[in-house]
This record gives sequence, structure tokens and C-alpha cells, in this order.
Amino acid sequence: QVQLVESGGGLVQPGGSLRLSCAASGSFYTFYDLGWYRQAPGKQRERVAIMTFGGVADYEDSVKGRFTVSRDNVKNMVYLQMNSLKPEDTAVYYCYSRRPTPPTYENWGQGTQVTVSS
Repeated sequence: QVQLVESGGGLVQPGGSLRLSCAASGSFYTFYDLGWYRQAPGKQRERVAIMTFGGVADYEDSVKGRFTVSRDNVKNMVYLQMNSLKPEDTAVYYCYSRRPTPPTYENWGQGTQVTVSS
């Protein structure tokens, strides 16, 4: 079983920044994809950003140019730097891992709340 533990959420004003961190452990392998999903109240969970072991990143359109995903393959960490935050970014953010080859196991963290409000 893969364990994913997030940290770094909180309350920030519009236009501000936050950095989320996630530590992967357990049955995690460095070649797994790592990234972030989010779920706002009353909405479906959506993918925010994913990064492969090789460093290829994919972003949801609304966060392109504002959010940056990165990872440390030695420490098995993934990060999400969020800049120019907007109220619509308010959500619970979940760390995510995926085995990129079959069988494609997926795992989720417990989530961390990000609230953007003045």
C-alpha cells in the first residue's frame, strides 16, 4: 500500500501564494507518476497537475501559468507551488500517485484544505 501525506494547506488572500508538499512511502516506487487533484464543495474531483518520473508535467487549463508541480525522486516528494491564487482555487487538495504501467494502481492522500479568501 502506498501512503501519501500532504502538508502546507491553509488560508491565503487572493493573489497570494502557497506551497503544498507530499511525502510518498510504503509500497511506492520512484517510477510512479505523482501529482495533485482537488475537490471544491459541490464539485467533482479534478486533476490539477501530474508529473512523470522523468519530469514531464501536465496541468489543468485553469492553473497553467500560476501553479508549478515539481518532485524530488530521491526523497519521494512532490510539491505544488501555487501563485496568483483565486477564490475559485478553494478546495481540498489531494496528493496522488499512479503506477504508469499496468496494473495502474492509483493512491490518494487524506487531503489538505486550501482556502482563498479576503
